[in-house]
Amino acid sequence: MTQTSDNATWLTQEAYDQLKAELEHLSGPARAELVAKIEEARQEGDLKENAGYHAAREDQGKLELRIRQLTQLLQHAKVGEAPADNGIVAPGMVVTIAFDGDPDDTMTFLLGSREYVSSTIETYSPQSPLGSAVSGKKVGEDATYELPNGKAASVKILDAKPFQG
Repeated sequence: MTQTSDNATWLTQEAYDQLKAELEHLSGPARAELVAKIEEARQEGDLKENAGYHAAREDQGKLELRIRQLTQLLQHAKVGEAPADNGIVAPGMVVTIAFDGDPDDTMTFLLGSREYVSSTIETYSPQSPLGSAVSGKKVGEDATYELPNGKAASVKILDAKPFQG
């Protein structure tokens, strides 16, 4: 899980290792494979009408962007432990809320960075309106945040537990 504060991003050791492995793959084998694909497409002739070449160049741009994102993230990362299981909402926790205090209208989500998204649970950034509203709140407390339409929404924190991956 991650938590951003100032210019540092807090990561669990598992998240750091996973992102580092992705960076090593992208900047090594994946980059070499793409360079070879571009060179192969270049050999086909006229670059103006060479769809394979243009697609490979576009893929290269995406790859280089992801490499820069990962490099910057890992350079500023601080590796730490998962949040304490103390009922206080913090990045790295699975949070259950009730909209307008209605126990039948609930949602459970992971409060964390989209860099380390779980496929099994929806993820909200600590910087999102909902994420910033619930951060630091205790189980049982209410939080209010602004919806995209400008209206306010209120939620009650029903549960907050560290994410178990």
